[in-house]
Amino acid sequence: MKKNFELRAIAREKLKGKWLYAVLVCFIATIISGLLCWIPFIGFIYTLIISGPIALGLATFFLNLRRDQNPLIENLFDGFKSFSPALILQLWITLFTFLWTLLLVIPGIIATLRYSLSFYILRDHPELKPKEALERSKQIMKGRKGKLFLLGLSFIGWGLLAVLTLSIGFLWLVPYINASLAGFYEDVKDAPLASGTSAAATTA
Repeated sequence: MKKNFELRAIAREKLKGKWLYAVLVCFIATIISGLLCWIPFIGFIYTLIISGPIALGLATFFLNLRRDQNPLIENLFDGFKSFSPALILQLWITLFTFLWTLLLVIPGIIATLRYSLSFYILRDHPELKPKEALERSKQIMKGRKGKLFLLGLSFIGWGLLAVLTLSIGFLWLVPYINASLAGFYEDVKDAPLASGTSAAATTA
């Protein structure tokens, strides 16, 4: 399994010559997701409905980037081709994360890490039901949540710098984080699960 600094280095390498596309994809995703967020209740429902397909589209773009498969801005909208599964998956993630957060903040963070690979899995295996993609992410992340948490922490310095640029720096930081997360998924997706099998084997 690659170390976090290696995942970040690969992400930077993959982004070379593709920064503009990646920035635009993340910017458009942010605009679409936040269109109605200022309207009480309606904004929450809109965000809940739209965030699943957008997350699946982002997973498609950044996996294409990671795999040198000609990532395109229109990949962002590929998630709408699987609107129902993406929506249901997002609802499951929101529900479980919310329930764990009711206990304490830390269980909520753990739940977020546990389900963080769900949309990548759904993108690679559209034949899976949303709940199965969720369960697959849970299985893959057993024993690996700490590594992903540390990967996230490694961007804190960049986040502080982005704030100092009046948040303009986030235009580059968000794609960098997404590319690193896609690399993390690529690194662990076929790794042995706690049961001794691999994610690839359980899909076959």
